Amino acid sequence: MPKGSGEPAERRAIVAQPAERGAVVEPPQRGGVVVVDKPAGLTSHDVVARVRRLAGTRRVGHAGTLDPMATGVLLVGVGRATRLLGHLALHDKDYLATMRLGVTTSTDDAQGEPLARTAAHHVGVADVVAVMKAFTGEIEQRPPAVSAIKVDGVRAYTRARSGEDVVLAVRRVTVTRFEATAFRPDAELGVLDVDVEVTCSSGTYIRALARDVGTALGVGGHLAALRRTRVGAFDLSAARTLPELETAFTLTPLDAVAASAFARRDLDAEQALAVSHGAKLSASGIEGEPVAAFGPDGALVALLEDRGEIARALAVFVG
Repeated sequence: MPKGSGEPAERRAIVAQPAERGAVVEPPQRGGVVVVDKPAGLTSHDVVARVRRLAGTRRVGHAGTLDPMATGVLLVGVGRATRLLGHLALHDKDYLATMRLGVTTSTDDAQGEPLARTAAHHVGVADVVAVMKAFTGEIEQRPPAVSAIKVDGVRAYTRARSGEDVVLAVRRVTVTRFEATAFRPDAELGVLDVDVEVTCSSGTYIRALARDVGTALGVGGHLAALRRTRVGAFDLSAARTLPELETAFTLTPLDAVAASAFARRDLDAEQALAVSHGAKLSASGIEGEPVAAFGPDGALVALLEDRGEIARALAVFVG
């Protein structure tokens, strides 16, 4: 995704000391994004709850859910920045993962119950690489039955855990990079662990990649470990652990987030005022993605989207 020019967002972060128990920390008026290095064992909602306490506001949300077993980059929005989250979640992402070939599970990851075992420690490296290549590019992927996707208003995982046979519709996703970095056969367990690096579009399930690679090889497979290293413009270099945030609460301001994550359009005072009052502008000339529009003072005015010859506001951040 295009990035705004200037100093990296992580260097322009606001740091505030955490509140004493029962006190309230006032976040910057326009809010911002906390880049959290999520630990294993917590849900994304658990992290949001921690940030709410540190930020002193309930207006907190997250972009791009990480399962409890996963670690790494989780974008948490505070204040007005929550209105950016749906757009930030659409950016491409990087992962480090371990596929365990030879065991299928009920959830397609290590948290599920084992369903079947097939000796896989003998599977050849060349065979794995060839199958992984088939799952690179624009592919059709069936999301795991145990997922947050809604079916007739009910989460798929709720239906699956109640005993319903859930088969979700396939979706088109893009896997830009899917490369193996290590192979670790274990004859005693009968499995082959494959460390991989993945770059993919929003909506891609790494669990499903592990499952489908195992299926294609005839031995089954599941995701044994997952770490997200990047979401759009934000990677682990900008991330802070929860203990670090407890010591010094770090918030990347809204304007810096937008400048880093989206293509930029600078407005004059008249245009900025017009957009803040709901007026449309001429097209930005960038189709297929939001454009961050900034006023003369450098503040984010709106996210714009081209519709033909007109740019309309997806969200307004002033007024």
